[in-house]
Amino acid sequence: MIQIRDLTLKELEDTIIQMGEQKFRAKQIYKWINLGVENFEEMTDLPKKLREKLKEVFLIKNMEIVNKQESSDGTVKYLLKLLDGNLIEAVLMRYSYGNSVCISTQAGCSMGCIFCASTIGGKLRNLTAGEMLGEVLTIIKDQNIKLSNIVLMGTGEPLDNFDNVIKFLQIVNSKEGLNIGMRHITISTCGLVPEIKRLADLKLQITLAISLHAPNDEVRKKIMPIAYRYSFEDLLEACRYYIEKTNRRITFEYALIKGINDSIEHAEELAKKLKGLLCHVNIIPVNPVSERNFERPEKSKIEIFKNILDKNGINVTIRRELGTEIDAACGQLRRRYIT
Repeated sequence: MIQIRDLTLKELEDTIIQMGEQKFRAKQIYKWINLGVENFEEMTDLPKKLREKLKEVFLIKNMEIVNKQESSDGTVKYLLKLLDGNLIEAVLMRYSYGNSVCISTQAGCSMGCIFCASTIGGKLRNLTAGEMLGEVLTIIKDQNIKLSNIVLMGTGEPLDNFDNVIKFLQIVNSKEGLNIGMRHITISTCGLVPEIKRLADLKLQITLAISLHAPNDEVRKKIMPIAYRYSFEDLLEACRYYIEKTNRRITFEYALIKGINDSIEHAEELAKKLKGLLCHVNIIPVNPVSERNFERPEKSKIEIFKNILDKNGINVTIRRELGTEIDAACGQLRRRYIT
């Protein structure tokens, strides 16, 4: 059977025509899909005969909520089970400017960043575009909310699942669907250089976030295996290419880890490397993970690091922490259920 959430409107139209139905029915169905319905019987403006036919050809529900944790600040973390039994995570974050959903793009992750719980156990498989859409729709329906932003920063490396991620962007950006503007979508990557350039060539108006976490190759190799594949300069060159192609500012994510990448020297080197680049640095005090022996620096040291970047003309903020009393770090809730 076909997973109907995997289809773009054009693909659905083609399929509906092949089924002997009129093309306009596809837009009706697509509207219902993006309202989060999980049963074809809910599509009340369709003839009963068509609804029966759809049930024979398509699956619509592709995950269920296994667990959710809610923080006092309104952050809600979801553990979701896919049809094959794999578990993924998604998070609802509430901001003054609207609701944002952070989704997973893979079940597990093969990138091996040692401060991240998502990588423990490796990658099991890529998610389809429809499964990513399912994360978004599940949360919208469960919370009865209007969504402003989507962040691809949950479990997995989005650019390691390039084609499905791009198709997902097309689906959620569709005017007939959720109609989320590209400028309201963020993709995070640990630094897959060829895929960054490939993304640049598409000239999408998304926000690209690079998980940098170090000012040089020596430090980066200690915490991010991807640094053995692509050097720091290779990554910066890809970033320059991306900025040139899209004219979009890049966000560099920098998880501060006590004694690893948080010194004054690290901050000064980072400022020097990023000087003149159209970028923003987002400092993230690292989330403790039980399987990893890392700690976040003292608040005073975090402020010193930020101030050095600021004084050197680097646009910088310290990430506002959400969900601090729940399994907030990426992969923690999933990890607890599979061990």
